[in-house]
Amino acid sequence: MKFLALAAALPVALATSACATTADTPAAPTASAKLAAGDGAARGTASVTQAADGLHVLVKATGVTPGIHAVHIHTTGQCAGPDFTSAGGHWNPTAHKHGKDNPAGPHMGDMPNMTVGSDGTGAIEYVVASGTISDGASPLLDTDGAAIVIHAQADDYATDPTGNAGGRVACGVLTKG
Repeated sequence: MKFLALAAALPVALATSACATTADTPAAPTASAKLAAGDGAARGTASVTQAADGLHVLVKATGVTPGIHAVHIHTTGQCAGPDFTSAGGHWNPTAHKHGKDNPAGPHMGDMPNMTVGSDGTGAIEYVVASGTISDGASPLLDTDGAAIVIHAQADDYATDPTGNAGGRVACGVLTKG
């Protein structure tokens, strides 16, 4: 009889233990942005999730001119249109040169080019190694924040400091949570 009582209690104990473990695990830090054109028209979204290997960035574009576009994390959390120069330069807390093909690069804000289809949509996913959202020596969301910018042209992955990516066609301020 004691064995049956213990056997019946085991699933309840395991379920309770699993619930406690899940509740005790803190959620991964996140940030997100709504991307807009210089005239305020919606141009997509961006999300950033902190993980053990760095920052997982997902950018989804809508209403963007078909073709190949550079996408970068910029150093200032401002997106004043129409040209978005208020977003500053590329996020570069390590003081590297621009581009994955530059021997002295890349900036932490350098990401792969995004292909936008004939329907005006495109997406990229990328991991910024060693990045953090709000802690560490060089957090993404420091005192002046950060922004995601889609450029008019492709990044050449080498030319410092911008990769010859052209003007800024969409911008979104990253906000924590």
